[in-house]
Formats: sequence, C-alpha cells, structure tokens
Amino acid sequence: MTAAFTFPGQGSQSPGMGKALADAFPAARLVFEEVDAALGQHLSKLIFEGPEAELTLTANAQPALMAVSMAVVRVLEAEAGLDLARDAQFVAGHSLGEYSALAAAGALTITDTARLLRLRGVSMQKAVPAGEGAMAAILGLDFGAVAAAATEAASLFHLQAAVCQVANDNGGGQIVISGTKAAVERAMEIAKTKGAKRCILLPVSAPFHCALMAPAADAMAEALASATILPPRVPLIANVLASPINDPAEIRKRLVEQVTGTVRWRESIAFMAAQGVSTFYELGAGKVLTGLVRRIAADAHGAAIGAPADIEAFKAAQTH
Repeated sequence: MTAAFTFPGQGSQSPGMGKALADAFPAARLVFEEVDAALGQHLSKLIFEGPEAELTLTANAQPALMAVSMAVVRVLEAEAGLDLARDAQFVAGHSLGEYSALAAAGALTITDTARLLRLRGVSMQKAVPAGEGAMAAILGLDFGAVAAAATEAASLFHLQAAVCQVANDNGGGQIVISGTKAAVERAMEIAKTKGAKRCILLPVSAPFHCALMAPAADAMAEALASATILPPRVPLIANVLASPINDPAEIRKRLVEQVTGTVRWRESIAFMAAQGVSTFYELGAGKVLTGLVRRIAADAHGAAIGAPADIEAFKAAQTH
C-alpha cells in the first residue's frame, strides 16, 4: 500500500474539533499548548468551545485547523508509530493545509507555522474591503468552461478593475471562482448558459486565491523570506503546480504564489494516484478531502483521521 497524507483547508473547522484527541492523548495537548504559546492567545479554548462565528474568522480558522491536523500527526507518531518519511510517498494540503503538510513533514516548526498562518489570515482578510469581493462554487462544468466564463465575466467590465478567476479546482465537477463581486455574479450567469448544474455564492469573508489577494501575497513574501524552512522529509505536492517540490527556496516561492493562484487539487490528487498512491489519509478536521478523493481517483481509498476512534482504526490497519 502506497499512501499520501493530506491536510484540510478553511471550511472544515467546527467548534469542538480536536477536543476528544486532546482529552485522550498528551501528544495532542502539547500541540494545542504550543500553538497557544506561539500566538499569545488561548486559541485552544476557542477551538474546543467556540463560539463558531469567532472560530470561523480567517485569522483564527487558519492556525486552528493546522493545530488540529498537527495534533493528529503527533498522536499517530506517538500511538501508531507513524513515520512520514517511511510511510508516505507525498504530503499535500488544501490552501492553508499546505502549511500543515509542511509542518507534518518537518519543513516548518509548529510555532512558526502558527505565526505564519495568523499573518496569512489577517493579511487575506485586510486585502479587500468587506462586500467588494465574492466567491462562488460552480457545479457540473469542467475546468476549461469555468475558466472561460470567469475570463469573459471580468472582460465585460471595461471601465473598472474587475477580477474573476478560478480559485479552487476541487475535482468531481466542483470548481470555485473568486474575484470582485459583480464579476463573480456575472460569471455565475455565464456558467449557467454553458450548462452548469448549480452556481452557489459562498459565505466567505474575502475573495481568496485571486489577484485581489496581492497585498496578502506581499505580506507572506516578506514573512516567508525570514522564516526557517527545511527540506521536507516527504515531497510536497504544491497547490499551484500539482507536482512535487522539496527545495526550501521553491517552497517559499510557491507559498507566495498560492495566495493569489489556483489551488489545483484535482490535478494534485490525480498526479499522486498516477504515481501509485492507493490510499489518501486526511489528517485533521472534517472529511472534505476524503470525499473529493472518491470523485477524482476512483480506484484509490480515502480515510479521514480526526478522532480517537480513527487513530485506533489506523493502528488496526497497520497490523494487517
């Protein structure tokens, strides 16, 4: 069995995530304590108890999701003998999950990752005034058709700076666009004429993964320039490339590009499957990525690990 380990992005958070792990395993508690110390905030209390509206704030959700993912990693290492260098062919993360993947693979410390994600969340939130940007999920069209609709929509606004581009190619006919609100709404109408089954405005606080995020990309470039990044123990499948990288200088470059670029998740999973990955373990909150695996790589197996029972199931699978 050849495995890859994936890490969820924003939208997978919910109050109470990771609490059962922290209650059951000292290794998990240590991760939450380290993140709290790094941020000078009792983020773990917010993760375990909410309120949901505060946890969902981008500046909180990003380090919170990483904390839960890394708690799972540390528990698997302590309880199941996980060694990523031995047990994984690749790591990959969806958007902010790319930072979780790098922390899991030893390229970043948990402390540095928490601080980088706090800055990333704050910078992305500040990049666009509230109400000016939007994101929408386009269901039932392929990537090319959605990209064409986004380009056409942006070009219709001659007198103002309009942005509309593909933010996430999630696979299974689910593509997310991002940009200025009017252009995104226009792209939704165009997509419907091209045969989209559904077009849904997403309840997000900012238009992520598009050119409007350039100020956040600049902030991350400055922060990453001084961050210590080691070669990961396992190659990272970069969001913006859908191919493996392990050089720290290139990791820095691609993390900056990722702020304004497309998360090429469908291609990333397809690449790993083509390289022989048969099992995708999703470490952290929720099961979003596990659901996408089934749509992208029909022959692969997906399993989400986020609770004590999942740890036991993983241990049992390793002994057979």
